[in-house]
Amino acid sequence: MDLDPGQLRALDATVRAGTLEAAARALRVTPSAVSQRLRALEVATGRILLVRTRPVQVTASGEVVLRLARQVALLSAEVARELGGEPAPAAVPTLPIAVNADSMGTWVLPALAPLAAEVCFDLHREDQEHTSDLLRAGRVMAAVTADAEPVPGCSVTRLGSMRYRPMAAPGFARRWFAAGPTPEALARAPVVVFDRADDLQHRWLHDRAGAEVTPPVHSVPAAADFVAAIGLGLGWGMVPDQQARTTTAGLVALDPAAAVHVDLHWQQWRLRSATLDRVREAVVAGARRALSRPAAVSPAAPR
Repeated sequence: MDLDPGQLRALDATVRAGTLEAAARALRVTPSAVSQRLRALEVATGRILLVRTRPVQVTASGEVVLRLARQVALLSAEVARELGGEPAPAAVPTLPIAVNADSMGTWVLPALAPLAAEVCFDLHREDQEHTSDLLRAGRVMAAVTADAEPVPGCSVTRLGSMRYRPMAAPGFARRWFAAGPTPEALARAPVVVFDRADDLQHRWLHDRAGAEVTPPVHSVPAAADFVAAIGLGLGWGMVPDQQARTTTAGLVALDPAAAVHVDLHWQQWRLRSATLDRVREAVVAGARRALSRPAAVSPAAPR
């Protein structure tokens, strides 16, 4: 099958941008030209690759071709850099990566920052339990994931564990947990979760108080705002050590000895790419620095 690079670029740009119009702006062509290239690619493959919704949806066949398109784009950018000396903007590869919110909000960005002149990062925020789904779909080339089982066509490197502790504002702890985090108190005290996919709080809660308890729940889907909400007394929540070290909210641990550990892994496509390898090395080094130090936590001090 002889696939045209320009048509592959049109597919990549359309999926990345979400619409033909946005892809056309990125490629500096008309929407009609993007549509023609996509149609020609579908004729060449004999498959429907995209559903033209807003945003576009990739079909199962489209995921396969999208993976090829992004591999070609990455390797072409690397060749252009090697042949051209000082890289032109077009020769800087774009690397789509899926990262869980807590890692992105604490250690991943500092790890990637030294490579910012060499790589354009297209970061996708997703829960660590689901980032591997984006790898399977071909939407990203690498991911920080809780999944130790390699996605087909990917390699796996263990990064370490993020440690989460149940924490609250001092006033909240005094009000709701005067006798400590008892099952009775946990059944009543409001809890803050990140989003509907976040089960860390309920995992610890059900271990301590039983699966039948249903306390009030606040959903705050942003890493910094999640910790801020806990600091403002909306509820208690599981805070990673990396944020506990840096937050100014003055949180206290409901039980300093309690923790939920989430093992993280780096998965990337099995592709001979110097860019992917440099990014993996940076992420692994950043994880080792960030995930190896436990936080010093203050116990709750009820009146």
